[in-house]
Amino acid sequence: MSEAFDCAGCKESLYGRKYIQVDDVPHCVPCYDRLYANTCQECKELIPHNSRELYYEEGHYHEQCLRCSHCSRSLADEPFSRQEEVLVCNECYRNELSSKCVACAKTVMPGSKRLEYEGCSWHEECFVCCGCEKPIGGQSFIPDKDEFYCVPCYEGRFSPRCAHCKQILVQGGVTYRDEPWHKECFLCSGCKVQLAGQPFTTQGEDAFCVKCFSNLYAQKCAACDKPITGFGEGKYVSFEDRQWHQSCFKCSECSVSLVGAGFFPDGTKILCKNCNAK
Repeated sequence: MSEAFDCAGCKESLYGRKYIQVDDVPHCVPCYDRLYANTCQECKELIPHNSRELYYEEGHYHEQCLRCSHCSRSLADEPFSRQEEVLVCNECYRNELSSKCVACAKTVMPGSKRLEYEGCSWHEECFVCCGCEKPIGGQSFIPDKDEFYCVPCYEGRFSPRCAHCKQILVQGGVTYRDEPWHKECFLCSGCKVQLAGQPFTTQGEDAFCVKCFSNLYAQKCAACDKPITGFGEGKYVSFEDRQWHQSCFKCSECSVSLVGAGFFPDGTKILCKNCNAK
């Protein structure tokens, strides 16, 4: 008597019938499909063992169920992409949905590297600097009208240059006589201290801090003998070849302020009306 050779599912004899083994356990075809066949993600029917089965994003499909949402052709042997939750073959994408590269006017295909800026698209290799003509890629860039520059090229062409050292001013700096200067280049012609952020004055083409200008060029007050710089209190009084700080312009006898009042010179002295009358 021969040994029984039955289906593990329905227990019917498999002699003379087609069967499929799972882990060395035989199953008739109907039982195999019922127990092990996957369900199609699209039509929800079983995918029998003798059908071509497609797998995409953890889903199983009949060959005819994985289709382009535009032309309905099977995607079994077609390159395709997902567009807003639907699948599209490359031909439909190219004809109906694709963006065109601004530089070469060719289609920017799905999956290819591309750059987008203000609603326009470029192939990565087509988005190049107008200066050095090298692809900008993921680097920072600066738009100028309809042209794009990498940062080094833009700075080399358009950034202002320091009037002293002729190097590019990337940021900051000061303006003197309508020319840009690095802060570290704008120095007092006397002591070489930086003048940015502090009062300064000029003599000819040279700029000086208050201290150096006072020591080198400022007139001395006829009363206190200190420099009259125009800074600080600022205002001063001038008479003939003499000058006074406004706060120092007083009667030499009674010390009343003579600013805005009549006065009388008496040698090196200046007198108010009353003291002059004595």
